[in-house]
Amino acid sequence: MPTELNDEYYAQRASNALIITEGTQPSPDGQGYLLTPGIHNDEQIAGWRQVSDAVHAANGRIFIQLMHTGRIAHPENTPHGRQPVAPSAIRPAGVMFTASGPQEMPAPRSLSTDEAGASVDDFRRAAAASIAAGADGVEIHAANGYLVHQFLSDNSNQRTDRYGGSIDNRIRFAVEVATAVANEIGPERTGLRISPGNPYNDIAESDTAELYPALLRTLSPLGLAYLHVLHAGDDALLGALGELWPSTLILNRSGADLSTRAKDIENGKAELISVGALTLANPDLVAAAFGCTVEHP
Repeated sequence: MPTELNDEYYAQRASNALIITEGTQPSPDGQGYLLTPGIHNDEQIAGWRQVSDAVHAANGRIFIQLMHTGRIAHPENTPHGRQPVAPSAIRPAGVMFTASGPQEMPAPRSLSTDEAGASVDDFRRAAAASIAAGADGVEIHAANGYLVHQFLSDNSNQRTDRYGGSIDNRIRFAVEVATAVANEIGPERTGLRISPGNPYNDIAESDTAELYPALLRTLSPLGLAYLHVLHAGDDALLGALGELWPSTLILNRSGADLSTRAKDIENGKAELISVGALTLANPDLVAAAFGCTVEHP
C-alpha cells in the first residue's frame, strides 16, 4: 500500500497536467511484480487517499492506473502464492524478479468463462475504490502484454469460448472492462491505454490493423475521457485510430525527447502527450521545459 514516500513523490509531480499512477492491481490475482500497490482493500484505499490528498493540495490531478498483470507474474510476488491466471495456459518467455532472485515465469492457469467475467467485476470494484480513495479517475491498462492485452492478442489468447477466436470475441474482455468501469464511476473519469504492435512481454499480434479499429469502433459510444496510445511507429494505424476516436487522444512516443513528443500536438496527431521515464527522476520537468516556477510541497 502507498506510504508517505509515495505521497511526496506524486505531489512533487503535480505540475503535470495529469498524473497517471504506477500500475495498481485490481485484485490479489492481479499482482505479478514484487511489492506493487493494489486498490482492493481498505488499507490500500486509505493509502491512496493520502496520495490523492497530497496531489490535490498541490493543485494536481491524478488517475489510478488499474493493471492486472495476468501471466506476467510469479507466485512468490503475490500475497497468496497462487499460479498466475491468463486467457490461455501459455507460458510467456522471460524471467520475473522475485525476492529470491530472477526466476522463469510459470505457465499460467486459463481463466474459466465465469472467472473472466469475475475479473471484469474486479476492475469495476477497483475503479469504485479508486474514487473512494479520492482519485479523479482511473486508467485501464490494456497495453504492454498485461491481462487485457493478453485477451486482445492472438498469440496469448487461444480460447474457444466467447472471449477467444474472432476479433469480436478477443476485444470482448476489454470492452466489458471499460463498460463496467464507465458505468460504475462515469465515462468522464475513465481512460484506456493501448499499445498496438508492441511485442513487450511476449506479445505477437498478427492482425493489429484490424483488431484496434474494431476495438475503438466498439468503445467509441461509451464516451470515455481519453485513449492513451503507446506509439510503436505505425503512423498509418495511428492516423486511423485518431480518426475513429471521438474524444481526447493522449500519445506516448516511447524513447523520444520532450520536444519531439510536443510536435505530435502541433501536427494534430494528439491532443495531449504523455511522458514516463522523463518525469520519473525529474519532478521539475514542466518547469524545465516551459520556464515556469514549480513549488513542491
